[in-house]
Amino acid sequence: MSISNLSHEQVKQLLAASHEAYQYSYVPYSRFPVGAAILTEPDAQGQRQIIKGCNIENASFGLAICAERVAITKAVSEGHRKFSAMAITAKHTAPCFCCGTCLQFIREFGAEIEIVFENPDGSVLHYKIGDMLPYAFTKDDLPEFAEEAG
Repeated sequence: MSISNLSHEQVKQLLAASHEAYQYSYVPYSRFPVGAAILTEPDAQGQRQIIKGCNIENASFGLAICAERVAITKAVSEGHRKFSAMAITAKHTAPCFCCGTCLQFIREFGAEIEIVFENPDGSVLHYKIGDMLPYAFTKDDLPEFAEEAG
């Protein structure tokens, strides 16, 4: 998909940050480093931030955490709740699509978040998270929130 709300410069910055992030991956078992970089919505001063994350493995494989969730967790722990876009790259695979858990995790913060992937030739793919996970479980599926919305 080629429709994007991001400037060419923003895409370049996000992809560069995600490449930098995978350099810090802790992947002694899979040797499959992945980086993610999430772009926050503008704050009260109009400033955006790029927050990076990398995947981190564990000898107990179920305890590993993907780069996308690390980036979002870091951002949320720093007070951010609204995001415009996320780039995801891997050292050995392009494009590097999200796992189902990460799709759901990203979708928690809005259907309009733009996800950016890089092809082997350097071209870029853009998707809205809502298009990647059209039937996400959201707060609207929880009775107390659905009643408030209605």
